[in-house]
Amino acid sequence: MVAHAETPPVLIIEDDQKTANLVSLYLDREGFKSVVAHDGREGLKLAERSNPALIILDLMLPQIDGWEVCREIRRRSNVPILMLTARGDEIDRVAGLTLGADDYVVKPFSPRELVARVKAILRRGRTDPAAAQSVLIHEDLLLNREKRKLSVAGRQVFLTPNEYALLEALMARPGKTFTRDELLEKLYPKGEAHVIDRVVDVHIGKLRQKIEKEPANPRHIITVHGIGYQFAEETADPPGDQPT
Repeated sequence: MVAHAETPPVLIIEDDQKTANLVSLYLDREGFKSVVAHDGREGLKLAERSNPALIILDLMLPQIDGWEVCREIRRRSNVPILMLTARGDEIDRVAGLTLGADDYVVKPFSPRELVARVKAILRRGRTDPAAAQSVLIHEDLLLNREKRKLSVAGRQVFLTPNEYALLEALMARPGKTFTRDELLEKLYPKGEAHVIDRVVDVHIGKLRQKIEKEPANPRHIITVHGIGYQFAEETADPPGDQPT
């Protein structure tokens, strides 16, 4: 893989210089450009200035912590965010995803695994040639698969790569019940990562906030209790289905 000058960089926001240098080294070996910030304030400035393809974000940062950095970035951008955390508790990982992160890696980590995660996230952000000229429509939702754009009632809605991948999979097969494992496969094909199945629930919850008039009573993405999710075939409200 060869990097080109015009290729957007990967922004690493990590206060530990050795960790940042190691991550940067492995990314460079794979042809990525990288830029590094060592505190949250500098990270926000570089996120604005460098227009990165992806952000690797440590949670425990000086100046401004990673939680607040993620919140601020999500207010103005849908750039993919991969969180680095020393915390192994599931609640912290779910909290990071709820804030809008696309993935997480728990320290200590393998640099090779981290690069594999970066590649997987960026792949999910690319257009599938087989989807060219294809538009999926349901009620007020219009998903242009060629341009990877979603509009809701004529208003453009920005999706993260994971949100797009899930919505595309569900909309393409209305009425099909997808298990959580099947949807995880859409996000992490070929077992690229060991993740908790709550990841799907978190992303579905964020997606509902963006596309449903009443996220607590969804009309589009329906919960199939004990199994997973399906995209509605009809406009009628499915009885008894509630989000998890």
